[in-house]
Amino acid sequence: MEQKMTTKGKFTTRQIAVVGMLFAITIVLGATGIGFIPVPPFKLTIMHLPVIIGSIIEGPVIGALLGLLFGLFSIFQAINTPSPVSFIFINPLVAVLPRILIGITPYIAYKYINLKNNKIRLAISTAVGSFTNTLGVVGMIYALHLHAYADALHISTAAASKSLLVLVLNGFSTATLSILGVVPIVLALNKARK
Repeated sequence: MEQKMTTKGKFTTRQIAVVGMLFAITIVLGATGIGFIPVPPFKLTIMHLPVIIGSIIEGPVIGALLGLLFGLFSIFQAINTPSPVSFIFINPLVAVLPRILIGITPYIAYKYINLKNNKIRLAISTAVGSFTNTLGVVGMIYALHLHAYADALHISTAAASKSLLVLVLNGFSTATLSILGVVPIVLALNKARK
């Protein structure tokens, strides 16, 4: 599925167009609020879908670039639409690093899963990308900001830990939603290429 770069280190015109189109979708999802589903105190997101699509159809370099742009947009959102825990998403280890990994893990999963049924292979790869987002972001919050997160919400550390666990469990819903969105799009794009 991945198209190679024409020369080492240079992107093809098509790859640049794909990055532009998918990042534009990310901006629309973020700017309109469609990409954020409020689940206080956080906003769950479907903004990782363009990153997963880019990773699977164009490879890990394009996916990582889209993830970087998504992470930077998350920081921008945290600054411009603050919530009690927005300070957490100004940290690039929370907002950017997991999002870059979203652009890499679906590609690796898709490449190495050896199944004949392409839809199942795509579904698993999409779920891997979605859980990379969920576990990466929540894991970084837990590791780096648990006490500050609890203080910001005026709850105990134990209650804060439980709320983060709920977000991880909600990752199954997010992964399901991701599969329903990504698989048909990737299949359609592959069909259009032939």
